[in-house]
Amino acid sequence: QVHLVESGGDLVQPGGSLRLSCVASGFTLGYYAVGWFRQAPGKEREGVSCISSRDGSTYYADSVKGRFTISRDNAKNTVYLQMNSLKPEDTAVYYCATDQFCVVAAGILSSDFGSWGQGTQVTVSS
Repeated sequence: QVHLVESGGDLVQPGGSLRLSCVASGFTLGYYAVGWFRQAPGKEREGVSCISSRDGSTYYADSVKGRFTISRDNAKNTVYLQMNSLKPEDTAVYYCATDQFCVVAAGILSSDFGSWGQGTQVTVSS
């Protein structure tokens, strides 16, 4: 019954901004940690960001730190990823995922999340 839908992906110029949304149905998103991941063709899936349900603590990959911001609006059952100063290397399909915790080891966000959305395409190109 758990369902996640990402939206907001688009074609944008380098230096531009996008805001991705992850909307949950069938459960209360506020009880769960939410992670954002991305995958480009031929590359491994990368954990981008995560926000805890417990203390609101956040994680960012070094590649996006200072440019991306994760936030949540529990009344709307939605988590956002604000992406600024976008670079061509940010081009990927972006997925949101939920589980009980954000698990980080050696600076890397674990991709072992229980539920995943279908993804939204972000393309950064001139």
